[in-house]
Amino acid sequence: NFGPNAVTFPHVDSGNKANGLCLIFCTGNFDATKGGHLVFQQLKIVVEFPPGCLALIPSATMMHGNTSIQPGEQRQSFTQYAAGGLFRWVQYGFQSWKELAKDEDRLAREMDRRDTRWAEAVGGFSTLSSLHDDRAPFLV
Repeated sequence: NFGPNAVTFPHVDSGNKANGLCLIFCTGNFDATKGGHLVFQQLKIVVEFPPGCLALIPSATMMHGNTSIQPGEQRQSFTQYAAGGLFRWVQYGFQSWKELAKDEDRLAREMDRRDTRWAEAVGGFSTLSSLHDDRAPFLV
């Protein structure tokens, strides 16, 4: 996404950790009131995203993209993410699913966890009603 006119179509990053956050940094020389906006289709919002800004989004589960900029302008973006496969590798005892599957007991335990892992992951996010209480310890 190093441009000179970095634009992404709406997408989800399905290889990223489902409950992880992706950092997006924007730079360039463009009028952020006219283009380069972040678009979150599921939320039905568009956010101005001027050069020098950072955003943290759950990119594996939230559709996102950005709008084009004006002719003659430049926009670059730099993203950092957490690959879901790395977390699974650790969860599986530093081995692939194929290797883990050779141990029937371990395979059975992981299959049981697969049914509840999504709830654990979603539980890490705040809801609108829990946001204040969840963040209170950090608001000193």
